[in-house]
Amino acid sequence: MLKRTLIGLLRSHEMTGDKAKDPALKSHFYKLSKERAWEEVLSTLKKMQGYKVLHEVPNVGEIVMEKKTGFGRTMDITVSVISVNPVTSAVDIYSASRGNLGDLGSNYRVILDIYRTLDKKLSQYKTNGV
Repeated sequence: MLKRTLIGLLRSHEMTGDKAKDPALKSHFYKLSKERAWEEVLSTLKKMQGYKVLHEVPNVGEIVMEKKTGFGRTMDITVSVISVNPVTSAVDIYSASRGNLGDLGSNYRVILDIYRTLDKKLSQYKTNGV
């Protein structure tokens, strides 16, 4: 976690993806069609404490949210639901802090929090890829 805080002194965003070096930032996969994954992910995100869903773009598979930090900063979060094949979907997250100071690792922690919540809710569908 110290490394993340040090990186966060300089960087004010974090993202997940297939090629992420950090295992915690790799895309998460679920054995669900994109439509079903979209419904599950959206309903789960809407119930998360401290997060506010601002926009839903179903045809693109993007959910835009924000979270206010304890220090009064705002974090912009985009959750993408991507169809890998007809029965598997991936979820990726991009989180960025507004302002020009680093985030002290808070975007990293937000991504882990969202993934933890989704994995718990969708545990029966979780898979390690295609």
